[in-house]
Amino acid sequence: MKSIYAIYGASGFGREVMPLARAMLASELKTGEVGLVFVDDGAMDDTTVNGHAVMTYAQFLAAPAETHHACIAIASASARQHIALRCEQDAVLPFSVIAGNASILDCNEIGEGSIFCGFSHVTSNAKIGRHFHANIYSYVAHDCVVGEFVTLAPGAKINGNVVIEDGAYIGTGAIVKQGSPGKPTIIGKGATVGMGAVVTKSVAPGIVVIGNPAKPMGT
Repeated sequence: MKSIYAIYGASGFGREVMPLARAMLASELKTGEVGLVFVDDGAMDDTTVNGHAVMTYAQFLAAPAETHHACIAIASASARQHIALRCEQDAVLPFSVIAGNASILDCNEIGEGSIFCGFSHVTSNAKIGRHFHANIYSYVAHDCVVGEFVTLAPGAKINGNVVIEDGAYIGTGAIVKQGSPGKPTIIGKGATVGMGAVVTKSVAPGIVVIGNPAKPMGT
């Protein structure tokens, strides 16, 4: 086998990502040049999930292939970062998974190991860091700067001139108001924007905001 590719994480999100990866690699899988598996170190009753073998990380590393590749389909930013570092140390190469109906337009910079699910969009002139997740129907608009290990839950809407720092989580259906050139709306490092929240001003690092307009939880 020339290469083996893994979706790291065999739980809910990983099972959503696997068919997208399978479609991307369809021609190579048909010829047997590559393999496609799940990697999951958690307790698993089954050795296959949705028709794909489930391996521990150690088993994946030991699999006979010229190159090993992994896409990390785990929501937790800290877990994703830990796994990415371990993969880097073991010469496991990151790969991105992009749905066939995702839309990535002009002059964007996209980091390695990203996931773009169905009907996700990036418009133009955005900069997005490594291991980014864009769930179904989420979007990033023009001139945004998105850090590493950021997650957009389904339907999250990031309007233009927004900065999202490393490890932030934007909840399902949340909306982040457009900033302006030189004065972006900023979502701080490790912050969480709750489901359905409407963010009208910058969010400090590490806090959770909820509601419309979004306010720190408990205030």
